[in-house]
Parts: sequence; structure tokens; C-alpha cells
Amino acid sequence: MARDGTSIGVELAELGYLPDASLANALALMDMLSRPLLLEGEAGVGKTEVAKALARLEETRLIRLQCHEGLDRSEALYEWNYQRQLLAIKAHEGRSGSADDVESVIFSEKYLLERPLLAALRADRPVVLLIDEIDRADEEFEAFLLEILSEFQISIPELGTVTATSIPKVVLTSNGTRELSDALRRRCLYHYVDYPDIDREARIILARLPEIDTALALQVAGMMEKIRKEDLNKIPGVAETLDWAAALVGLKVRNIHEAREIVYDTLACVLKTREDTMRVSPEVLDRLIGKVA
Repeated sequence: MARDGTSIGVELAELGYLPDASLANALALMDMLSRPLLLEGEAGVGKTEVAKALARLEETRLIRLQCHEGLDRSEALYEWNYQRQLLAIKAHEGRSGSADDVESVIFSEKYLLERPLLAALRADRPVVLLIDEIDRADEEFEAFLLEILSEFQISIPELGTVTATSIPKVVLTSNGTRELSDALRRRCLYHYVDYPDIDREARIILARLPEIDTALALQVAGMMEKIRKEDLNKIPGVAETLDWAAALVGLKVRNIHEAREIVYDTLACVLKTREDTMRVSPEVLDRLIGKVA
């Protein structure tokens, strides 16, 4: 029986990942319909963590394809072990047999190197396939993915069509650096992952750092909300929140109002460009702290 969004949300929370209700519902639909899920949102909001948490929930393997400019089929799908093929060709030199016989040997499973996409399709049990930052890949690679996303199969010239042994749970992430094609979007369910509100971010901090005081977790979450509203080049994500909270705990801070100098000195956990560190001056930080309970 398929799980609903509420059940998935509770189970993920028990594993330390706290989705909002709409994300939990999207994961339930993904499970029910066996459709890929496209997660879009700013860098650092936790899109990749969704796939990792889903793999833990399903107690299965996470297979990750990290996209980048220039990514091609061989890196994503399969390659032939050319070194072993050459050795095999040399070993057959002087023996009887046609070129076709040699070709049938060297283009066999023995010489095939699986890459993430093929590994996910041929896994014995359903895996979670994470296609991370699909917007960094070019449009040609995006078009290549369409057969996998719609049919869960791929064509390999030397071997024929490979159909999924078991249907993987596919999660695609995008930071929105370029517009994705309508064809890709049509093949996926969609969810926009936003920054968490103060309450949920505080609960995330408490789940990841059980040693932190609840009051400090709320203060850190409140500060992050205020900092994100500043005119920054790089808005800090949840990972930065957790780093900052861990640093404050490590430095024995219990209340940010009583440790303003330490709070300022640890902004390296949060601000990642020279311009942003200049914008959040001691005076600006003092103003922001004054707005946090």
C-alpha cells in the first residue's frame, strides 16, 4: 500500500530530515506514480539532501550523477574498458576466427564499465537515482535523458535496448541557472524547495545538533532569516545554518545577545564572499541581533 504524504513526512523526520507538507506530498506522488521528481530552488536549500534522505528511508542505494558543463553519454551512462579490449585484441592476433568473432567478444558485458545511469537501470532492486544540478549540463545532454525519464530504458548500440530491471526513484535538482526544456519538465513531477521558515529551520538544527539549546536554535534560525533578507551576493543555505549553529555550540554560546563578538567572529560559517562580509558589518549585525528575541 502506497504511503501518503503525512506518513512519509513522519518517517523522514524520524531519520533527521524535516520536509514541509508539500514536499512530503510530492514524494508520495512520486512513489505512487513511479515518476521522476524535479526539485528546483536556490543553492543550499537542501535539494540534494532530499534524495539522500529518501535513500535512507527506502533502505536502498543512492546513485548520484553530478552534472556539469560538457557532461556526455559516456560519463553518465557507460564506457568500454578500452585497455582490456586492446589486450583482448592482441591476445586474439594470429588465432583463427573472423573480425566479427573478435568484435562480439570485446563488446560484451565483460568489458562494459557502468556509469550512474546504467547502474541505476540495471540494479537488482529499486535505487534512488540523483541527477544533481541538471541545469549545469547542456541542452543536448538534457535531451538524451528524456528516454530514461519517460521509459526507464536506454539504447546502447553494441548491446541493444537496456530496460530497467527495477524502476529507480529518480530525483533531479536544479538551481535555476538556465531554463530547463518543456520536454523534461513534462516527464517529471515538480516541487520548488524554498528556504525553511524560522520554526522549521530551528527544528532542523535541533534534529542535527541535539546538544544545542532550543532557545539558541531559535535565535540562530531567526538570525538566518534576517541575514537572508540583506542584499547579499550569495544567500546562505541550511548547510551554513548548521555550520554556524555547531560553531556557536562549540564556543559555548548560549545566547547570541550575550556573545555578539563571537557571533560576528563566526560569520565565516555563513558569508562566503568578500562583498557579503563587508555588507554585514558589526553595526549591521548588531541591528539584526536586536530584532531577534
